[in-house]
Amino acid sequence: MESYWEIVSGGDLWQGDLLHQCKVPKIPAGFPDVGDEPQEIQLDEYDLVVATPTCDIEQKKVKVITLCTVWTVERFEKANPSIKSKWNDVLKGRIEGLHLLSSYEEPSKNRMALIVDFHAIYSLPLEYLIRRAEALGKRPRLRSPWVEDFSQAFARYFMRVSLPSRVPSF
Repeated sequence: MESYWEIVSGGDLWQGDLLHQCKVPKIPAGFPDVGDEPQEIQLDEYDLVVATPTCDIEQKKVKVITLCTVWTVERFEKANPSIKSKWNDVLKGRIEGLHLLSSYEEPSKNRMALIVDFHAIYSLPLEYLIRRAEALGKRPRLRSPWVEDFSQAFARYFMRVSLPSRVPSF
């Protein structure tokens, strides 16, 4: 089986780069919308995949990068037990907001696949992510055509339109 991934290092970021253990600010529901009092912000830690197009990053069109959370099958199933019988539907793109990627360690083992969750998206500063990428050393990067497939899945999720009614059936 051909690998979805290549291993890269350094601070250059591309769409499809997998960045482990990124710090993400956790904004509480009761966060004030007015006032000058300093607020403490907790940090969560997630594995994230870069969703911002590579060309926008390389041409310095963005200062903040869009990322999606990535989970192992095991961790995702623990949090979402009903998914256990639906992995083939996820694989076929029938479960809204989820996208499966092959494991970069064992691509032939589907239980080691990775799940991208488009329901949990973050934006983080480019400078932070460059430092994170450099600190990680070697990291996985989606190869073509899988990075394009990921990009299209991300776009499909956001371009959905909910209509109040449709043209009646013929």
